[in-house]
Amino acid sequence: MALDGVYLSRIRYEITEAALGSRIDKIAQPSREELVITLRWKGGSGKLLLSASADNARVHFTQTSPENPKSPPMFCMLMRKHLGSGKLVGVRQEGLDRILFLDFETINELGDTVVLTLACEIMGRHSNIILIDPNGRIIDAMKRIDFEMSSVRQVLPGMQYALPPAQDKLNPFDTQPEEIVRRLCSGRDIPLSKALLEAVQGLSPIICRELSELCFHGLDPVISEIPVARWDRVNGVLAEFLQTVRSFAGTPTIVSDPATGRPKDMAFLPITQYGESMDCKTYPTFSALLDVFFGERARMGRIHQRSHDLHKLLSNTLERVVRRTAAQREELKECAQREQLKIFGDLISANLYTLQKGDKTARVQNFYEEDCPEVQIPLDPMLTPVQNSQKYYQEYRKADTAEKMLIQLISAGEEEIIYLQSVMDELERAISEADLNAIRGELAQGGYARRAPGKGRMKEEKLSPIRYRSTDGFLILCGRNNVQNDRLTLKESRNYDMWMHTQKIPGSHVIVVADGKEIPNSTLEQAAIIAATNSKARESSKVPVDYTIVKNVKKPVGAKPGMVIYETYQTAIVDPNVELTESLKIQ
Repeated sequence: MALDGVYLSRIRYEITEAALGSRIDKIAQPSREELVITLRWKGGSGKLLLSASADNARVHFTQTSPENPKSPPMFCMLMRKHLGSGKLVGVRQEGLDRILFLDFETINELGDTVVLTLACEIMGRHSNIILIDPNGRIIDAMKRIDFEMSSVRQVLPGMQYALPPAQDKLNPFDTQPEEIVRRLCSGRDIPLSKALLEAVQGLSPIICRELSELCFHGLDPVISEIPVARWDRVNGVLAEFLQTVRSFAGTPTIVSDPATGRPKDMAFLPITQYGESMDCKTYPTFSALLDVFFGERARMGRIHQRSHDLHKLLSNTLERVVRRTAAQREELKECAQREQLKIFGDLISANLYTLQKGDKTARVQNFYEEDCPEVQIPLDPMLTPVQNSQKYYQEYRKADTAEKMLIQLISAGEEEIIYLQSVMDELERAISEADLNAIRGELAQGGYARRAPGKGRMKEEKLSPIRYRSTDGFLILCGRNNVQNDRLTLKESRNYDMWMHTQKIPGSHVIVVADGKEIPNSTLEQAAIIAATNSKARESSKVPVDYTIVKNVKKPVGAKPGMVIYETYQTAIVDPNVELTESLKIQ
């Protein structure tokens, strides 16, 4: 995804129309690579967000209010010093390069009126925000670039500002369709979309693919394979496109993955190339689209990062518990030999008269077995025969106690493994920061993670369960995490509501609200599918789902969150179905 030059020209038009002549009210730098300038004009105001982030570089009006650091960074202080209450007198763009120049009229230290320029370079990892004086010299930059970082173009205070090297491309604002066609025919023999990307300035890949789609409907032919008769079609599409570009018209559109809702791309035109495989949503202004697009990307990025941290914590914890439980099982196997220790003690006690201190072994008859075979028992020569027998009795009692403790520890370990696996499943299904906060709170409550700073005495946000409506009209509730599963099943449901959960598979508790009515089989089947889809088995088939009335579900004392027991139940075998589950969801 890239904020292309044509889209940036729309942002330039919006800023010019809304804020030309406005004055700077505030300047803030919420993060290392972001600047927010609050502008005020007659009858209104707006916050202009400038970002030099490698992944999210852009310029646009924003409705968000990012949190500012307690002490402003040095670049922010410099901006306040030089721009102060400056007046926006110009918004420029060199051709369709991804550089926006904001000219501010301000008063310098000598009291003279001067025009300072803020250059916003939207160029991926080379993005930057640069303050330039009236003589074209760099006052400072958000990212200083020295000779070690780049031998082509340096950006340092005191140096003369120079534009990045120009590309040999046609500018849509002063180019005719025929010129573009000639450039395409004389260029490399590559698919039309790539040829457009190389020939025309200010276009992103998605726009080039869309132009090819408008010309050939699903095909992206190589230049040499385009019939002569079809070039008229290409010429017509380009003519209409150029008219749209020059009139600053368009339809701000976001392309999203329908499964996750994650924004994939954006454009200033309606997008048809994906058909029904992607969701396309339009916005009233180009700034509004960028606000949503990058805000959602940032949110999803935070979710991914935080879920990655939690996933690492859970994986390490689960691996440690599995290792510990396996070691305890090995110890338990050794304890199985404890009866032999008691027999040795008994045999030594029965043959004390034949033994003496200093013996290393005792050869005695084992009267516990038929035919009384001779057995050799190791002895400690430093102990008396009585002390040797007592030593074997002591080891027997120790092994017997260890066996009882190990059985309990192994049972607790197996329960903990099941619990951690259920939290891992919750994490994989988390789609919002609220979901992650709830999971972190659950882990903190269980002693697996620390609470977020400042959250110790704050009340945790109470999430609502996911709500579905069956085709028969019955409300179906699905827990988002183990704590909510407990609350949903044990506190919020009634005795004769129907409870469901995948059999011996981590997943959500699902409740069908009976509301005093008999629940039809079709609703039970849909609820079972919802339970299977909201479980670790969502990628499987023929998933067993247990169901019973809530009255039959109990929680053992001291059990982990989400852990319940039930004896009277039935089992349905269903296939998970994401599409059906989504269609039944109540928005």
